[in-house]
Amino acid sequence: MGFSEDPELQPPLLGLFLSMYLVTVLGNLLIILAVTSDSHLHTPMYFFLCNLSLADMGFTSTTVPKMIVDILTHSTAISYAGCLTQMSLFLLFGCMDDLLLTVMAYDRFVAICHPLHYQVIMNPRRCGFLVSLSFVTSLLDSFTQTLMVLGITCFKRVEISNFFCDPSQLLNLTCADAFTHDMANYFIGIIFGVFPMSGIFYSYYKVVSSILKVPSAGGRYKAFSTCGSHLTVVCLFYGTALGVYLSSALSLSPRSCSAASLVYTVVTPMLNPFIYSLKNRDIKRALQRLSIKTVSS
Repeated sequence: MGFSEDPELQPPLLGLFLSMYLVTVLGNLLIILAVTSDSHLHTPMYFFLCNLSLADMGFTSTTVPKMIVDILTHSTAISYAGCLTQMSLFLLFGCMDDLLLTVMAYDRFVAICHPLHYQVIMNPRRCGFLVSLSFVTSLLDSFTQTLMVLGITCFKRVEISNFFCDPSQLLNLTCADAFTHDMANYFIGIIFGVFPMSGIFYSYYKVVSSILKVPSAGGRYKAFSTCGSHLTVVCLFYGTALGVYLSSALSLSPRSCSAASLVYTVVTPMLNPFIYSLKNRDIKRALQRLSIKTVSS
């Protein structure tokens, strides 16, 4: 389903989605270029931020380009193979976002609670291992849910009440018994939802406890400022994702679910570069140096 069948609304929707997509891609590319070009930012925190930007670009690229093509061609049809591919990539990059935010919370926990051992604990090998583990786990999640959808036998001329192949809606079409379907959904939700959120909450519980023990107000502010951007992104990511699932649980209209999904899949990846650049002096300086190099060259 598209956002609207009104022909007069198609050009504004096309301009809106195209501009949002371009801002998302360009913003995340700037973050990656700023970090890779500045040796001062070659630290674990910014290494994880680069990978988060890559995951954000992949996440939004699985849905928005197809939506733009649908508006241009006035057709919202998608093939079976195309739908499975879109769903698989959506799950892969969405889970990567989820796990990388957890890894970044762990990084902040080590930096604030164990500052003297930070360089030893968060060495390049461990950072690479954490990112690789996030990717392999996300791939496993995507593969598992895709296999579940492959078991669907009545999957022809089905209308999906969203602007992309929403995994939750496709899984509801499975012909397996309800108990098996529900158990699989609960298992996936616990492994890839509850565990990462628990890790983030535990990390920040320890972080806040350590910061409150700092005697000076300036020291507490400096410690909190290093976590501000990440906390904002976490709240935005989980807040919008929770809104999508709550809207599905409350059986709201398809338009409401599509609007909630738009915030989760498009708006959040678009805002992440702004959040990290506006609240981070190091990123601002790196972007300024990058712009100066570009102009001088």
